[in-house]
Amino acid sequence: MKKRKFGLAMSLVLAAGTFLSACGGGEGNDAADGDNGGGDSTENNFTVAMVTDVGGVDDKSFNQSAWEGIQAFGEENGLEKGTDGYNYLQSQSDADYSTNLNNLVRQKFDLVFGIGFMMEGAVNEIAQQQADAHFSIIDAVVDQPNVASVLFKEQEASFLAGVAAALTTETNKIGFIGGMESEVIERFEAGFRAGVQAVDPAITVDVQYAGAFDKAELGQTIASTMYSSDIDVIFHAAGGTGNGLFKEARDLKANDPERKIWAIGVDSDQTAEGVVEAGGEEHNIVLTSAMKRVDVAVQDVAKHAMDGDFPGGETTTYGLAQDGVGLAPLNEELENKADIETAVNEWIEKIKAGDLTIPGTLAELETFSAE
Repeated sequence: MKKRKFGLAMSLVLAAGTFLSACGGGEGNDAADGDNGGGDSTENNFTVAMVTDVGGVDDKSFNQSAWEGIQAFGEENGLEKGTDGYNYLQSQSDADYSTNLNNLVRQKFDLVFGIGFMMEGAVNEIAQQQADAHFSIIDAVVDQPNVASVLFKEQEASFLAGVAAALTTETNKIGFIGGMESEVIERFEAGFRAGVQAVDPAITVDVQYAGAFDKAELGQTIASTMYSSDIDVIFHAAGGTGNGLFKEARDLKANDPERKIWAIGVDSDQTAEGVVEAGGEEHNIVLTSAMKRVDVAVQDVAKHAMDGDFPGGETTTYGLAQDGVGLAPLNEELENKADIETAVNEWIEKIKAGDLTIPGTLAELETFSAE
């Protein structure tokens, strides 16, 4: 397996930023814009589409970020939504993955993305069956010549989130809610715990997994248990399940405006999920978000493919050095916001300079030292 890193053009980053509110929410299995058997792309259009995992295109997180990237690519290249431009199919269960991938290939999209590590098997299967088609998978490696694999250094973004959490907590108790156990979520957990440890090893981190990315009610139940045990900052890496964390934090803040509790988002800037009316004033319970620029990566791979440089058979990894991960702006209500920003920026420089390697596994975390 060859590996390479693409330089991320600043124009892509800026273009992605303009689409943070432009999701395809609630449209369901949306390739109905064209029939499932036709839709040959025009000679001048490079067409691109994606298949969501079960989290859905409007999960306010991972899938939504990918869709925003495809929308941005389409806008930048004068494409319209549909079979002659860009589109998506939404998966209701893992049984839909292979069918949806095949449907988009039959519609003759030039590049088809599978969003999420849960689609690894389906992408591998369909890529072998459709050897002339081009695919890309996010968060997994599929060793096929017609598949471009994309990974992220999630641990670097979550490390920064851990630093921010440790410098914010007043109880010295922090929570982590994971979706399904996997290498990807382990990177989030390991990096987050390393960031907390780098600030103060005495702070405890309660780790719980929901076993799903689409169970907001379960996320709320876990968050409720954590907050009731004196935890005051919770970070989720759980997709749509994490929406339950935000609801619980908003509800608690609305009932007790003086209570200092925080939630940390993931993948995209989830600040909008934290707005709550409490005590006659508007507050926000989102401390920050560990950003994973799936939108930028999708645009980057699509641009290379359109330019005749499709990275098939290669794995591209995006980290802080490539502006592929990072930390969203800190909450303005933080009393020590400036101090946290200074600390975070110092850690960013160390990581980018190669002076500090963030653990991506729990085994690496055991021997990690920030010294």
